[in-house]
Amino acid sequence: MADETMTDEQILEGVEHKSFVATSDRTAASLSASGVAAEDVARAAAQAAYDKKGEDVQVLDLTELSDVCDYFVLATGTNNRQVDSIVDEIEEKVAEACGEHPFSIEGREQKTWMLMDYGSVVVHVFTPEARDFYRLEKLWGDAPQLPLDLL
Repeated sequence: MADETMTDEQILEGVEHKSFVATSDRTAASLSASGVAAEDVARAAAQAAYDKKGEDVQVLDLTELSDVCDYFVLATGTNNRQVDSIVDEIEEKVAEACGEHPFSIEGREQKTWMLMDYGSVVVHVFTPEARDFYRLEKLWGDAPQLPLDLL
C-alpha cells in the first residue's frame, strides 16, 4: 500500500486564501483595509438595516472577546425577501458611507440567515425563526452592545 501522506502544498492546492494581520493592538485591528474604523462600518450597517425595516437591530462589541472580528451586527427581516433586501441595503449604504465592500456574502440561496463578512465586522441578517434558533446574542452573551441612535 502506497504512502498517502500529502504535503502541505498538496493540501493547500486550490484553496482560496484570505490574508489578515494578526496584532495585539486592538486599535490597529479595528481599522478596515481602507483605514475606516470598524465601529463606523458596524454603525453604518446597523443604520442601513434599520432603514430597511430590519427588526431588533443590535451591534455586539467583540473587541475583548474574539480575535476573529471586532463587531457583530444582528438584524431580523420578517421574511426571506426582506432578509435579502436588508442585505442589499447594507451593502449599498456601507459602501456609500465608508467605502467598504464585503469580502463575501453567504446564504443567498436560502435567505434565512445571510452573513456579510467585512473583515473586522460580520453582519448577520436572519428570519425570525433562524434568529431564534441560532441565538447569537445568547452565545455571545458577554459581549456588550453598542448603544445605537437609529434614525
